[in-house]
Amino acid sequence: MKSLFNASFNSPAKILVPLIVAGLLAFLFLNLNDKKQAPDLTFKTIDGKAMNIASLKGKVVVVNFWATYCPGCIEEMPDLVRTYQQYHDQGLEIIAVSIADDPLNQVVNFVKKNALPFPVVHDSDASISQAFDQVSLTPTSFIIDQKGRVVGKTIGKLDFISLNKLLEQSLKTKSIIRKESK
Repeated sequence: MKSLFNASFNSPAKILVPLIVAGLLAFLFLNLNDKKQAPDLTFKTIDGKAMNIASLKGKVVVVNFWATYCPGCIEEMPDLVRTYQQYHDQGLEIIAVSIADDPLNQVVNFVKKNALPFPVVHDSDASISQAFDQVSLTPTSFIIDQKGRVVGKTIGKLDFISLNKLLEQSLKTKSIIRKESK
């Protein structure tokens, strides 16, 4: 019996592996529950309107970084428009942020040609990109919940099936509360 007991604890791996797993689980638990607040930014849309992200609390917000020369961005834009049209009245806001090196005149032409229904911002000084974790790849999207917390980040094209499921769940809860309070 003594040799079995000693053999069990003589191997450092038998002690370290459970400790490492427990540490990783604790780390994941804390990070998944500790969602950070979206940056409190005020910016101007390309049509001159001032917008503040903090003023959108109570809505689910998708901040989509894109460029007119980005094939993935152009490909996902019709789906963003459809998603906006489907969920905007239920509490969704989409803000399209064209990155600094995208020429403003190209952005304005693209917005007009494609009749984008949501606010579009040109991040001419890259301050918005910097505030959102130094965004450097497009498309990159952030999902912000009704409390103003970043609950998702996607580098690359959005998965609209997952996004729509999230919106159904998030906005359904809000519409239930709205109906009950009437």
